[in-house]
Amino acid sequence: MNKTMMKNTLMEALGMEVLTADPTKVEIRMPVDHRTHQPMGFLHGGASVALAESAASIGAFLNIDPAKQQVFGVEINANHIKSARDGYVKGTATPAHIGKNTMVWEIQIVNEADELVCLSRCTVGVVPLKK
Repeated sequence: MNKTMMKNTLMEALGMEVLTADPTKVEIRMPVDHRTHQPMGFLHGGASVALAESAASIGAFLNIDPAKQQVFGVEINANHIKSARDGYVKGTATPAHIGKNTMVWEIQIVNEADELVCLSRCTVGVVPLKK
């Protein structure tokens, strides 16, 4: 992904960094720090969901013709498995379904010890651009 596309976005505010971005796999790293903590000092579940949806959306975008279509998150779920206080987490999104009108992406978020922190699934809608 073009770094200028990340400027002034939630991804930039949360310190996300795209590691891999192709139509079959997106990996994003995010710090576990003051930007992503909840008040008790642990990784905020909402930050994990933001990471998951960002990865799924980038993957979906790489599977469309942006001159004719756009993608939008339709539904997301997340099971928070393990907590984190510091370091980084990495989200890896892979497609479970790539259709004409919808896509479903599975996202695994792991800590630096490669332990599962969050398991998410995101449905993305593919919408034709209005002429």
